[in-house]
Amino acid sequence: MDSHSKSEPITEVKGDTSSRDTSSSHVRPVTDKGHEARDQDLDQAYWYVQDSSNAVEATPTELRRLRRKIDWWIVPIMFLCYTMQFIDKVSLNYAAVMGLNQELKLKGNEFTNAATWFFIAFLIAEVPNAIILQRVPIAKWLGLNVILWGIATACTAAAKNYVTLLTARIFLGIFEAAIAPCLILISSQWYTKSEAAPRFSIWYAGLGVGQIIGGIVSYAFQQVKNPTFSGWKIMFIVLGLVTVIIGFITLFFLPDTPMKAHFLSEPEKIMLLKHVSVNQTGIRNKNYKLSQALEILMDPALYLLVLVTILISISSGVITTYSAQLIRNFGYKPPTAALLNMPSGIVSIASTFIVGYGVRHTSNRWAWIVACCIPGILGGGLMSFATSTKAGQLAGIYLVNSITATLIVIYQWTGANVAGQTKRVISVALVSGSFSVGNIIGPQTFQARDAPDFIPAKITVLATQSAAALMTVVLFFYYVWANKRKGATPAVEENLGMAGRDDERMWEDRTDKQNPTFRYVY
Repeated sequence: MDSHSKSEPITEVKGDTSSRDTSSSHVRPVTDKGHEARDQDLDQAYWYVQDSSNAVEATPTELRRLRRKIDWWIVPIMFLCYTMQFIDKVSLNYAAVMGLNQELKLKGNEFTNAATWFFIAFLIAEVPNAIILQRVPIAKWLGLNVILWGIATACTAAAKNYVTLLTARIFLGIFEAAIAPCLILISSQWYTKSEAAPRFSIWYAGLGVGQIIGGIVSYAFQQVKNPTFSGWKIMFIVLGLVTVIIGFITLFFLPDTPMKAHFLSEPEKIMLLKHVSVNQTGIRNKNYKLSQALEILMDPALYLLVLVTILISISSGVITTYSAQLIRNFGYKPPTAALLNMPSGIVSIASTFIVGYGVRHTSNRWAWIVACCIPGILGGGLMSFATSTKAGQLAGIYLVNSITATLIVIYQWTGANVAGQTKRVISVALVSGSFSVGNIIGPQTFQARDAPDFIPAKITVLATQSAAALMTVVLFFYYVWANKRKGATPAVEENLGMAGRDDERMWEDRTDKQNPTFRYVY
């Protein structure tokens, strides 16, 4: 449970705000360089607030209006990016039932290896991402990578054999590696810890929407009967072009920080920065600190977050890569298999929104993860042992998709519980990289010798979900213990008045362990 209030933040009102100028014409340029020279240890947002002549105090009504304005500008772009990230990633799954394996003459485990190498490239690319993201504008880096992975998706249509398919998938993995770290960091800039949970869920619901759209797209392009240019090739080109367009939208319309948000007036920027200062996680600080990087090695919570992510992602890798093929192995024709995979998206969307709403209003992140693992365990059991009935097998596949919601809780948990800019950037890249580790292991449990039932892979889903639930409970007890170790130092509450948010200690580049007023949420 969060140590802060779960109600809407209440802030002080000083003076008459009715005459406040909120026009966008009063926007100042961001002056980063002078501030870095003055004090590199303080966040750029602190200097921005201090230099402002707008002594803004916000009412709850104004904050709600500001949140809606941010929601409508920021969240849809992140949603589009994550939707296309998922569709482009799993398009190989749909192409497989459209004849890709036969046309490229793939043998043995070559399809599995192509799926696996995407995640190997994804994992390797997280290393430079952990360094780059503290140095470059985050939204610009995201937009560039979206454009590049769109190009890689379109180029998959040119694959002639296993080697060329593998090359396209490796480049796709390299560019998609930026998505989760960028979205975690961007989302954490605009909202308090409790407010962030449902916003994370909205853009993460792109995964479920992607499953539904992917099924429709696959079905549609299977109707293409062109002997010289197969339907799966046209599918890759169309998906790639759509992704490139979304990449340019991201590049030009998604702000790198609240200080550079052209759609907010100057008073609104100050209001927002003061509002989110209670997170004590900062907005932007380019000063790299080796001590913060080394602290990660001694942080048990991050080890547990990584372990839980790997365990959950093993099942995720199984389902996202092989669900359409598993359904086809039940005896359905390829177009029908594509459509029958669509309910998986509905399960993903429903579980994601339920969890996001639950965390916003009740906190208890650990309990929501365990709650999602339970149907995942049941689904793994049905897939493993209800082999005599199609209905039981289908139900198992659908139930396992509830585990997708656990990953967004982990992402938001990481963003909320890790402070210090260097530590945060490396930590979100580390957790994102561990997602790829699970996805490397997951597809490898599908071996050609186990076809068509793939019982060992299905049992793996059952076992990993059980272990993930157990490790989440261990992480919960660790955070409770860590908060008690903080001693009698008062925690900073989300309902702290605006007057208390000007304190430079709120913007110091300190890690969660170094800051005595920082409290972990669980």
